[in-house]
Amino acid sequence: MVRHTADKIHMIRSRLKAAQDRQKSYVDLKRRDIEYYVGDKVFLKISPCKGVIRFGKRGKLSPRFIGPYEIIERIRPVAYCFALPPKLSQIHDIFHVSMLRRYKSDPSHVLQKQPIELREDLTYEEKPVEIINREEKVLRNKFIPLVKVR
Repeated sequence: MVRHTADKIHMIRSRLKAAQDRQKSYVDLKRRDIEYYVGDKVFLKISPCKGVIRFGKRGKLSPRFIGPYEIIERIRPVAYCFALPPKLSQIHDIFHVSMLRRYKSDPSHVLQKQPIELREDLTYEEKPVEIINREEKVLRNKFIPLVKVR
């Protein structure tokens, strides 16, 4: 009876090992090792906690990533040290690689600041830049022109 039980335990362990290996092979197909170097810029993933306003807004409107921040030291292959600004001095400056996302600089993403001329009553004149879309909505016997302006 002991030998029979030991054989069953051995069979169960071998089947569990085969299932784990099969699942690992599926995961390894899409897995990629992420590596950053000193001087790279990365975004830091933050988890919005309830009731804590650490990064501006709270709740579902809070940012998912903040940054970009520069890596100043590689502690281990999966741990990196950042140069954080003084307003984030209460946060530890070493983070796991799973909390990082690579920063790809693209000059087209940077918007140029356009001056707004304010009047004395603190109002300004809006000027249309372009017409994006035109459409006519039909309500019974009326045609209502709809225009989307930027």
